[in-house]
Amino acid sequence: MSLESRAATDDGGDEPDARSDAASAVGADAGDADRRADDAASVVADDLTKRYDDTLVFDGLDLSVAPGEVCCLLGPSGCGKTTLLHLLAGLEDPTDGRVEIDGEAVTGPDYRWGVVFQDPLLYPWLSVRENVEIGPRLRGEEPDPDHVDELLELVGLDGVEDADTSDLSGGMAQRASLARTLANEPEVLLLDEPFSALDQLTKMELQDELLRIVDELGVTTVFVTHDIDEAVYLGDRVAVMGPVPAGIERVESIDSETRSRGDEAFVEERAAVFEHLEAVGIQ
Repeated sequence: MSLESRAATDDGGDEPDARSDAASAVGADAGDADRRADDAASVVADDLTKRYDDTLVFDGLDLSVAPGEVCCLLGPSGCGKTTLLHLLAGLEDPTDGRVEIDGEAVTGPDYRWGVVFQDPLLYPWLSVRENVEIGPRLRGEEPDPDHVDELLELVGLDGVEDADTSDLSGGMAQRASLARTLANEPEVLLLDEPFSALDQLTKMELQDELLRIVDELGVTTVFVTHDIDEAVYLGDRVAVMGPVPAGIERVESIDSETRSRGDEAFVEERAAVFEHLEAVGIQ
């Protein structure tokens, strides 16, 4: 996986608002949905239908996520956004339709499309470092200690690599979960409301960290949330899902040239996008 930042094409801290230089670099290009990493993968859901017995979740759903793009799936609880993410990850089979990642049909889970869940699901008998190393080990590979060190530093866990997971805060546990997923060098990162259980300050801090990490790694990202503010802040595009079985009702492009929460232009655009999203029933 390339560690170069995603570049915009011609087509196209401790305080809550504090941003590192790296995170600011993300903001400079974050509004361009045409950002690309040379080795990033596309994600395509084609005519997807999912049914559980007599319950139709969605029918004929289409979604395309470009290489290097951050796409947020936004919708209320029970609208099918987690189901859609599970289909993209190969954790469930569609009733009909097809999912492709980088042109390859998704027929089951694969380390190349990594999932970060709402619950960190760390192995409590392993240290932080051992949790990060588990993916390569399960594939029969010896983890590269230098790469593990890089990942721990990337997610801000250097210095606590030998800690027991029971000693981690919620935010630190999610950082460890993210590092564990990244250790597999996934082509696509799929996140299911990973920050929803965190306090607001920690949530905002990890949002900034995620933007920085995704920008640095150039990985295609699909992020599930029911939080409008989070979706607009993180996403190049926001796919709005309505109540079942509506599926995706609207896709909003986020075109701001900055991701600074204190920037007046971004605040104004965010408010305008909120109006569009609320118009299709997202409160």
